[in-house]
Amino acid sequence: MAASDSPSAALRRRDLCSRGIRLAGKMRSDVVDLLDTYVERQGLDASASVVAVEGVPAAAVERWDEQTGTQRLLENLAAYRAFRALLAQMLEEQREQLGEADAALGRALAAVLLQVSAFAYHLEELLRLESHGPPSEEGASPPPPSHLSLFEKKLRGLGVLRELAQWAVRSARDLRQIAKPSLGSSSAPSLAESP
Repeated sequence: MAASDSPSAALRRRDLCSRGIRLAGKMRSDVVDLLDTYVERQGLDASASVVAVEGVPAAAVERWDEQTGTQRLLENLAAYRAFRALLAQMLEEQREQLGEADAALGRALAAVLLQVSAFAYHLEELLRLESHGPPSEEGASPPPPSHLSLFEKKLRGLGVLRELAQWAVRSARDLRQIAKPSLGSSSAPSLAESP
């Protein structure tokens, strides 16, 4: 019997998923608050259109309902690892631009970065539970942006935060799907099985 088929593993997975859903909800709330602060402090228009940002994974996915639990976890993990690198870059840029003049924005960015890191770790734990283990982080960080103007950096930051808010919603949805018990089976499904 695989580790993912045991009743204790199924309970552990449901517990991890429930906690992950709460973490994603809190993260989304904090990101939405940060978005408001970011727009105000950066002097941007909240309705500004931002083209897809290089290195920012898109939360939208085709055929979401056909993905396996493992695919969902791996995509989420890759996204949050990318967001961790992007947010660290934004935090550094913000410190360079404003110094300590805008400490509140820096603290808010740092807090969201911490939540993203914790959520990535949480996803790694779910993958370990399924005996898949998380993939290495080699090449996981996005390439550094090439000589962006200050305004372009601000827009990139806006795009990163907007997409992160969308990922928080998708992550909660993915974890709800993963936590669902198998239909017609007495034991919980493996994450590798199709829903």
